Amino acid sequence: MVELLLLLFLVPFLLYVTAPQIRKMLSSGVCTSTVQLPGKVAVVTGANTGIGKETAKELAQRGARVYLACRDMQKGELVAREIQDMTGNQEVLARKLDLSDTKSIRAFAKDFLAQEKHLHILINNAGVMMCPYSKTADGFEMHMGVNHLGHFLLTHLLLERLKESAPSRVVNVSSLAHHLGRIHFHNLQGEKFYNSGLAYCHSKLANILFTQELARRLKGSGVTTYSVHPGTVKSELVRHSSFMRWMWWLFSFFIKTPQQGAQTSLYCALTEGLEILSGNHFSDCHVAWVSAQARNETIARRLWDVSCDLLGLPMDL
Repeated sequence: MVELLLLLFLVPFLLYVTAPQIRKMLSSGVCTSTVQLPGKVAVVTGANTGIGKETAKELAQRGARVYLACRDMQKGELVAREIQDMTGNQEVLARKLDLSDTKSIRAFAKDFLAQEKHLHILINNAGVMMCPYSKTADGFEMHMGVNHLGHFLLTHLLLERLKESAPSRVVNVSSLAHHLGRIHFHNLQGEKFYNSGLAYCHSKLANILFTQELARRLKGSGVTTYSVHPGTVKSELVRHSSFMRWMWWLFSFFIKTPQQGAQTSLYCALTEGLEILSGNHFSDCHVAWVSAQARNETIARRLWDVSCDLLGLPMDL
């Protein structure tokens, strides 16, 4: 009995003591680029919290004009002022963007294009995770609608400006969870069957397929694109799942901070000489392995065509 009590005490204690080293090991990727960004323009979706906020802060610190594309404008304005105060860069602007509504996406793009002649970095960071079944304003299943179709439309609407500003980059935040994802074209909106966890995985697979197909279609244009797995990060993404919030709390010592989670997005946005790796998936600032589904060019092309059809976009760039 004494040995059992000692074990029950020692295990949590040892985990607590070793947590910083374990967290460091699990978050080994660090963006070491020293590139500065005066005169450059960046858009970061979901930049009012978590990884997006840390990404926007670093871009602003390097001198970029940064647009925080946020659904919650009150939070967005507060974060914009916070970043301005922290970095001394007053060119940090909050703009309304609701990725669950194509009208909002089109309005954001229209206003941005009217204001800016350049766009050098687009970071499609915003997302939802494990939502109860619901649909966007346009009738898309929420995960697929926000995480994939919303960013697909936004990228298309800003693509000419990215081309005109080349060299420029698109970074799509995906997840290791894509390994469990499948693109069920007969059930893309989850009306025949639905699981909130798998729906998230499907949308993250779609992010990688979109990245690869976009890279193929943009070859030679000066616009390059990358997908990233940020790691397991302490953020608001798990707000829809009590189980995931409990797991995040239980293993909080081992979970990345938002700043650590932003490193791979920053690496892909800033690192010089990365153009030859356009279309690749990254984790901890290194090229990462993706699932067989994520390497399937036929699925990627079909998803592109279906996405264009759903959004009323031309299939050719």
